[in-house]
Amino acid sequence: MRIGELSERTGTPRRLLRYYEEQGLIAAERTPNGYREYDEFYVDRVMQIRGLLDAGLPTRIIKQILPCLDKPRVIHFSDATPEMITTLELQRDRMTARIQCLTRNRDAVAEYLDAVRPKNGTPEAERAHGAR
Repeated sequence: MRIGELSERTGTPRRLLRYYEEQGLIAAERTPNGYREYDEFYVDRVMQIRGLLDAGLPTRIIKQILPCLDKPRVIHFSDATPEMITTLELQRDRMTARIQCLTRNRDAVAEYLDAVRPKNGTPEAERAHGAR
């Protein structure tokens, strides 16, 4: 697929996809006329990259952990520095805290919806469905 389709399918601006390519996070084949061509695989890969960026990981760390996202998972990191491990541990802990916060907020919204939604058979539900 061309860059425009990848952009549309992932909701990622073309400029950002070019940046991911410059950083070595994704790679495109080039057609004879110079257009970028991406494999279907990159739809999921771009979504993973965006999620990791949203979680606060820098692209240099993302580039190093991308092999962990592939299957089968054969991971060999001879260059995993103590700094990288510390950074990843901190980012993992931040993600865990965000997940917990999102879960609490989702549960609160669900409880609110349960409280305010008309129950089946109540006058409110009948009015909502046009019955009398």
